[in-house]
Amino acid sequence: MSVFQDESRLLAPPPVLPAREASTLAGLRVVPARHPGRWVATAVVAVLLAMVVSSLVTNDRWQWSVVAQYLTWPSVLTGLWGTLRLTFVAALIGFGLGTVLALMRLSRSPLLRSVAWGYTWVFRSVPLILQLLLWYNLAYLYPVLSFGIPFGPAFTEVDTLSIVGKFGAAVLGLGLSQAAYSAEIVRAGILGVDQGQHEAAAALGIPRARQQLRIVLPQAMRTIVPTSINEIIGLVKGTSVVYVLAYGELFYTVGVIYGRNLKVVPLLMVAAVWYLVVTTVLTVAQYYLERNYAKGALRTLPPTPIQRLRWTVLATTSRLTGRELPAHVPPAYAPRAGHLFRTGADR
Repeated sequence: MSVFQDESRLLAPPPVLPAREASTLAGLRVVPARHPGRWVATAVVAVLLAMVVSSLVTNDRWQWSVVAQYLTWPSVLTGLWGTLRLTFVAALIGFGLGTVLALMRLSRSPLLRSVAWGYTWVFRSVPLILQLLLWYNLAYLYPVLSFGIPFGPAFTEVDTLSIVGKFGAAVLGLGLSQAAYSAEIVRAGILGVDQGQHEAAAALGIPRARQQLRIVLPQAMRTIVPTSINEIIGLVKGTSVVYVLAYGELFYTVGVIYGRNLKVVPLLMVAAVWYLVVTTVLTVAQYYLERNYAKGALRTLPPTPIQRLRWTVLATTSRLTGRELPAHVPPAYAPRAGHLFRTGADR
C-alpha cells in the first residue's frame, strides 16, 4: 500500500453508525467514573489534619498569646534583619563566586580546572560550623593581613580583627561554603544546555565568553533557578548555625530571650513562624522566576496562583448557578473536566 493510500484512509470521514446503534447510544446515561480510593485517602488526610489543628488550638502549653507578643518584639525583628542580611550577602558571594568556579571547571586551562575542583572539594568536605570557627579565629593565625607581591614587599597592612569580626566571619563561612555548592549547580545547568547551542554559537564566530554569558547561561537558568532557590532557602535556615559566633541573628536572639524568661517553646515557635514567612516569599519568587525562564520552552505558560484562584471561582460559580463558563477560562477548569466517563449501562 502506498503512502498516498495511507493518507487517504486517515483523511477519510468516520463511518456512519446504523440508526439502531445511534439511537441506543443516544439513550444511554453518562455518569462520571468513581474514585473510591481517592475519597478514602481524602477522608483520612482530612481527619488527620483536623486532629493536628485541634491539638494546636486546644493545648494551652503552646502559649500562642506569648508567641503573638514576641512575634514583633524589637529584638526579634532585629535578629530577623540580621538573618536576612546574612542570607543576602552570603548568597551574593556564593552564587557570584560559584558562577566563576563553574566557568573555571569548564575552561580548557588545566590550572583553572584544577583550582576550581580543589576549591569545591575542600569546602564541600569541611563542615560549615568548623569553617565558621576557623574564620572567626583567623586573627590567631594571621594577626595582620598584608597585601603586596608574593614573597616580596607588602604594599599595605590591615589588622585582621578590624575586617573579620562576627559578621565578617559569618559571611565568609556561609558565602564561601555556598560557592562550592553553587558552582556544581551552575555547571550542571550549563552542561544541560543542548550541545547544538554551543556549536551554533561557535559557528557564528561568537567569542567564547560571550557564548557563555549571552547564549548558554540564559538557557541554563531554567535548570539553575529551582535548585538555586532551594539552596537559598537552605541558606536562610543555615544562618542559625552562626549562633556559635554569638552573632545576633534570629535563632540566637530567641535563644537569649528564652534563656531569660524560660518560655522555650513559644520563642522557638516565634522563630519558626518567621522562617516560614521568609521561605514562603522565596518560594513564590521561585515560581515566578521559573515561569519567566520557561517562555522559550513552553507554548503556554503555567497560570499564576491568582489566575488559578480566579478561574476556580468562575468555574464553581458556573457549576452552582448553571451559567455558561466565560470563554477565557481554560477547559481544564470546566465542570467535570479531567474525568473519565462511563455509561449507565456499564454499571
